[in-house]
Amino acid sequence: MPATSPTIAPERSSQTTRKPYPNYKVIVLNDDFNTFQHVAECLMKYIPNMTSDRAWELTNQVHFEGQAIVWVGPQEQAELYQMQLSRAGLTMAPIEPA
Repeated sequence: MPATSPTIAPERSSQTTRKPYPNYKVIVLNDDFNTFQHVAECLMKYIPNMTSDRAWELTNQVHFEGQAIVWVGPQEQAELYQMQLSRAGLTMAPIEPA
């Protein structure tokens, strides 16, 4: 029977670790003029994969807590969604790192 040599783990060729890009938060603020219906519809229209149930949950959070984080992800997309929601008339906080 042939002798088996011990398994040697390969040495790490580099010690650099890639940092992931930071995520950003898109935050809708409460106001006195947007209806629940309008806020929920905007969230479903502009935020990818937003379900009706989740949109209404976030809309209630905006109303009762004063704000809600409606999306978290890469900066470019966060800026796009923030701009789209703002143009639709929602009151938005500036995007901020998550």
